[in-house]
Amino acid sequence: MSRVYNFSAGPAMLPEEVLRQSCAEMLDYQGCGMSVMEMSHRSSSFQNILDQAQQDLKDLLAVPDNYKIMFLQGGASQQFAMVPMNLMKNGVADYIVTGQWAKKAYAEGAKYGKANKLATSEDRTFAYIPDCTDLPVSPDADYVYICENNTIYGTKFKTLPNTKGKPLVADQSSCFLSEPVDVSRYGLIFAGAQKNIGPAGVVVVIIREDLIPEEVPAFVPTMLQYKIHADNNSLYNTPPCYGIYICGKVFQWIKAQGGLEGMQQRNLEKAKLLYDFLDESRLFRGTVDKKDRSLMNVPFVTGDKDLDAKFVKEAAAKGLVNLKGHRTVGGMRASIYNAMPMAGVQALVDFMKQFEAENG
Repeated sequence: MSRVYNFSAGPAMLPEEVLRQSCAEMLDYQGCGMSVMEMSHRSSSFQNILDQAQQDLKDLLAVPDNYKIMFLQGGASQQFAMVPMNLMKNGVADYIVTGQWAKKAYAEGAKYGKANKLATSEDRTFAYIPDCTDLPVSPDADYVYICENNTIYGTKFKTLPNTKGKPLVADQSSCFLSEPVDVSRYGLIFAGAQKNIGPAGVVVVIIREDLIPEEVPAFVPTMLQYKIHADNNSLYNTPPCYGIYICGKVFQWIKAQGGLEGMQQRNLEKAKLLYDFLDESRLFRGTVDKKDRSLMNVPFVTGDKDLDAKFVKEAAAKGLVNLKGHRTVGGMRASIYNAMPMAGVQALVDFMKQFEAENG
């Protein structure tokens, strides 16, 4: 059976080299006689895996020494609650709502304090990023929150908002490690692994140490306290060991591709190929303002629901799978994360040209 090109928004495809390496080590990890799935999280073997993953991630992002890197569970959605539980010291936070996930985070934040919606692009089904150069940031806000890349709608913050000195919290789940990032511009970054860096079940949190509270409200569960996980080096309880192991493999793969600069160049080339075709197509059109287009998630439509459904079905028969768009946008969506090779995007564009010729 041949592998397909998987355009899923997540869980998404992983680098084939990583899958082959993990397959070779499945029964016996580096001579220890057992799989990583079986080993104790307190063992020296797993400690080495964890330490190496943290160091490789720190190297890739040039994470400053005053930040903690944690591998947690609960996915990005758990961070919607964990962020306000830990960071709302004044009980106020500002949110920029540019998609479904930011909308959910905003609603979650409102459960624990005063959540202000600074800006939104809901008026046009989140097809753009609002101007964030001079927003009315609350004087007592504990943080300003964004979802930096909007998986469903295919938009990306090309310029970070002016937070007027307040810590920036960013959900980077669908753009994490896709390009160089200045971590020092953020108070906290989190990213669910299953889009760009590993299997579902792991969420990476990078937080500036001074934001980790010594005490939190009594209602905050122990497992949802950043300090607990930071003090225990992500080992307070049994972590998602195998997921961390795969993430570590992906970090090493990214290093071998030229680091984040290499990833960015690959991603720019892939996205250009697809967007250039969409801009010239007589049948397909993109749904996002050009200036705000994501390199990772590309939604597009024909304008005819039946034709969209026919496209998705025929594409799958060609080994181009998971191209159906989110129900709020319709049409199609191609997620072209780090692991998607140029050959996959070329195969998609070639099929789109064929489909257009036959149905245009």
